[in-house]
Amino acid sequence: MGNGIAHVFAQNGYQVNLVDVSEDSLNKGIATITKNLDRMIAKEKISESDKAATLGNISGHTKISEGINDVGLVVEAASENLDLKLKIFKELDFLCGSNTILATNTSSISITQIAAATGRADKVIGMHFMNPVPIMQLVEVIRGRDTSDETTKTIMKLSEDLGKIPVEVNDAPGFVANRILMPMINEAIETLHNGVAGVYEIDTVMKLGMAHPMGPLQLADLIGLDVCLSIIHVLHDGFENPKYAPCPLLVNMVGAGKLGVKSGEGFYDYSESRKAEKVSFPF
Repeated sequence: MGNGIAHVFAQNGYQVNLVDVSEDSLNKGIATITKNLDRMIAKEKISESDKAATLGNISGHTKISEGINDVGLVVEAASENLDLKLKIFKELDFLCGSNTILATNTSSISITQIAAATGRADKVIGMHFMNPVPIMQLVEVIRGRDTSDETTKTIMKLSEDLGKIPVEVNDAPGFVANRILMPMINEAIETLHNGVAGVYEIDTVMKLGMAHPMGPLQLADLIGLDVCLSIIHVLHDGFENPKYAPCPLLVNMVGAGKLGVKSGEGFYDYSESRKAEKVSFPF
């Protein structure tokens, strides 16, 4: 989601230092931003000059130390892995100026725990964008135990300046969005696993019956089944409640490398085109 976050900031006039793990990953991120801007031009939402200005606001880096000099805000969007995030935030705390706010795009991990890796817990906050970032309006703004009122007000106002709708929530496993969404997705997978209905049927019931724009199984594919599993583990470990235990089918699919859109196959097959075709599961 990092390229989407960079896109939104840059399009709203902010100078962005986009930091990724390699030149290849960085180039892919810039290519995705360019493609999304071209799509907006085709829909007559922006002009060619808007595209040029947005791309001109982004500079790419492959080292954190190169990309955070004199910045007011860092938004971390690494994978949903606690150890990795703690390592990044410890490094950011060392490298950044004392007034820099450190935000994380985590979708479930404790802000308080992440902040504990720094010496500036008052300036650590959750800034959970929804995917795809340029389209979705919500930003879930999560306060850690020691996040200051000043930091929270700054991020709420900044989110509004980006054209988003921020919602302030307190720190708890999964926050609001994924505490509600992931058990639903897990239950949809259980329904499939138990042979109650197939992939198409489950998604169709939720789309037509509950007015969801996308069925839970297709949404899981879009999010990434590995990401879904990581979030469900956070819920299960955080609440110590068996109702949050991941469905064995989800665990097995992630183990087999069937992660959804990004791997070419999940509950749907994306190998031939981006148009989803359901995969048959033996019951």
